[in-house]
Amino acid sequence: MNQERLMAEVKKIRSEMIQWRRFLHQHPELSFHEKETAQFVYDTLHSFGGIQLSRPTETSVVGRIMGNKPGKTLAIRADMDALPIDEKNTFDFKSVHDGVMHACGHDGHTAMLLGTAKLLNSLKEELAGEVRLIFQHAEEVFPGGAKELVQAGVLENVDWVIGAHLWSPLASGKIGIVYGPMMASPDVFHITVEGKGGHGGMPQQTVDSIAIASQVVTNLQHLVSRQMDPIDPVVVSVTKFISGTTHNVIPGTAELTGTVRLLDPHLRDTLITRMEQLVKGITAAHGAGYRFTYEKGYAPVINHPDTTKVIEETVKATFGADAIEMLPPTMGGEDFSAYQEKKPGTFIFIGIGNREKESHYPHHHERFTIDEDALEVGVKLFVAAAYRFLNT
Repeated sequence: MNQERLMAEVKKIRSEMIQWRRFLHQHPELSFHEKETAQFVYDTLHSFGGIQLSRPTETSVVGRIMGNKPGKTLAIRADMDALPIDEKNTFDFKSVHDGVMHACGHDGHTAMLLGTAKLLNSLKEELAGEVRLIFQHAEEVFPGGAKELVQAGVLENVDWVIGAHLWSPLASGKIGIVYGPMMASPDVFHITVEGKGGHGGMPQQTVDSIAIASQVVTNLQHLVSRQMDPIDPVVVSVTKFISGTTHNVIPGTAELTGTVRLLDPHLRDTLITRMEQLVKGITAAHGAGYRFTYEKGYAPVINHPDTTKVIEETVKATFGADAIEMLPPTMGGEDFSAYQEKKPGTFIFIGIGNREKESHYPHHHERFTIDEDALEVGVKLFVAAAYRFLNT
């Protein structure tokens, strides 16, 4: 498809995409509860006619667009869930559900894939093979919807898989590409220091859980800076410290919770072992006990070189080389990795950062919104990619 025709076809569905996105933004649903969202997606796809539809789970939808000629299969994924955030935006399509908000762009992801579906469905006589549209639930909550959909067989006979994330740190109009490791594994740890409580004025009679847990926090940072290779990106953050009830009581226990982020999954087991050794050593030195648990989250998002090259070529041909930003990895997590563990795949960032449109707020912020011009960018990218993967 030539660029002039692609631009014209996308312009035709711009207003519909904005309507879909705003409806979804106004009616957000949390992870594993996207029943109305999934039904809206199903009904919208059904209205296009000719798309084979299925419901792998109660809160997800898969559509299959079969080209006029036999060929390979490209899967394109969008996530649909919202976050437990009380929205502070004031536009007329703000969330109608208190404490629930699309604060990460998933409403835009869904609208972009609906637009891609409508356009490709109208052009399927020109396509070879199949485009499989995966509208996924529960990206925000581990174990994530991607793993569940993979187990349900949505990647059966798929050759490649791609997906995109609207990205506020990236300027509108730009497309971010990363070769290799792109996003980290978002793991969670829980540590309980078991000391001996007592009077705040008689610390010698206690085993001070707060003092011991504070040493654990400090030494976890030394673990990263002094025991891990500085070339390997590793983050260990303690994000919750709970202990004590009042000013004159030394508590018997202190609870720590935090996250570990890694780009190399092979480092996980080594880091887990060293973390527990550190906790065990510090608590033993002070006569305390401990409990340590570690939950492995999503695998890192690692882009395949071949599919990423195709995406880079697609962006250059469709938007020009100046639209590309070659980005470093981010330590955020994404369950798109579940698809990449099974098939060659690439995840892409689409810029929405624009202060004039107030779409510069960080993800998961109560004022987060998107630059709706990015919806066109996403559809152009997906449609052009489908032609390049399947027809060339």
